[in-house]
Amino acid sequence: MNTRGFCIPLSLVLFLAGCHRHSLPTPASAQEVADQHAVLDTEREQLELIPPPSKNRYMTVHTFESWENPYITVQANMLTLHVLIADANTSNYGAGGILRPVGARRQELNIGLDKLGDAISAVPQSSWPYGRVIALEEAHKTPANAKPQVRRTMETAVNTLNDLGVVVYDLNDGKLQ
Repeated sequence: MNTRGFCIPLSLVLFLAGCHRHSLPTPASAQEVADQHAVLDTEREQLELIPPPSKNRYMTVHTFESWENPYITVQANMLTLHVLIADANTSNYGAGGILRPVGARRQELNIGLDKLGDAISAVPQSSWPYGRVIALEEAHKTPANAKPQVRRTMETAVNTLNDLGVVVYDLNDGKLQ
């Protein structure tokens, strides 16, 4: 939410965020390394506005349907970021009903691994009720020959999120990564 009181769609924010590579395999120069560190520091500063994770709030959640923070579905060459935008109406009247359905506040965005930092730092602060913690899951019905690539993508995503200061929670196992 911006200072004028209206919501900017997450997809528009990500579109306008610009392009950069989060982690290049072999930087060609010291300037590229410095640029990567500057981008990472900027993303980390934006995420520091979100409070640290509250274990007593998120450790009791065991399904993605009841998870309120952002979560990521990992595929072989792509990530899907799922975000639940906070309800602008603070009263309980009609919450989740026909006039205020939860599904209307859910947004999904397919991103490349190199855009993970941009996407996470663009999620509004109000969409992090448990603090700076994100859930991760592997894509369902992944073919056996794609499982190693999905695992590598998941490991890279966990490392990137940890570098950004975001705690990764595995809902399926009920433990931190």
